[in-house]
Amino acid sequence: MMILNRSLILGSALATFLFASCGTSETASTDASADTTLAKAMDYAIDTATSAVDWKGTMVGVKSHTGTLHFTNGDLQTKDGKLTGGSFTVDMHSYTFTDTNYAKPGSAQGTKQNLMGHLMSPEFFAVDSFPTAQFTISSVEGTTATGQMTVRGHTSEEKLENIVLTADGKTISASGDLTFDRQKYGVSWASPMKDMVLSNDIVLHIELQGQAR
Repeated sequence: MMILNRSLILGSALATFLFASCGTSETASTDASADTTLAKAMDYAIDTATSAVDWKGTMVGVKSHTGTLHFTNGDLQTKDGKLTGGSFTVDMHSYTFTDTNYAKPGSAQGTKQNLMGHLMSPEFFAVDSFPTAQFTISSVEGTTATGQMTVRGHTSEEKLENIVLTADGKTISASGDLTFDRQKYGVSWASPMKDMVLSNDIVLHIELQGQAR
């Protein structure tokens, strides 16, 4: 009986070792495959349904307005799991508003409709003449991407900062912040009232989701 029990114990230990070894090998193989995929130069197409730009404009001393814009297309490139390049195009007709700093409907001024008219007019972004805006990454250092932004037909260098990126070889998620001076892009409207000054800074927060091509 002692010999039999010893044999059973040895057999069980061997089986446990073999199963553990097989599991470790499979896990290591999976991890190695993921590492190999991320090491490659990857190209991701932006999902326009789940990606957006949040914007904020401030009338100094009065109020701020916030809203969202959506993309027509875009792509991001990575290598070793890090951002290396990309570009995206914004649909300037896709304005939605997320703040509540508006006059009641029917008022002469200060309604959402008034603001929409101003933003789309030649006083601001002239969207009928310039229906899209673009940002193209030229270099990336740490969590900052430098690139060329085109708004209203004007192109200037800007920085997309505080980038947070997650990529697994199949999907990508990226976010970042960009603040630009509207005057550089011909958005030069000024209030006729001296105590109402529209800030030159337009603040953007960009959220991108995408899938590998």
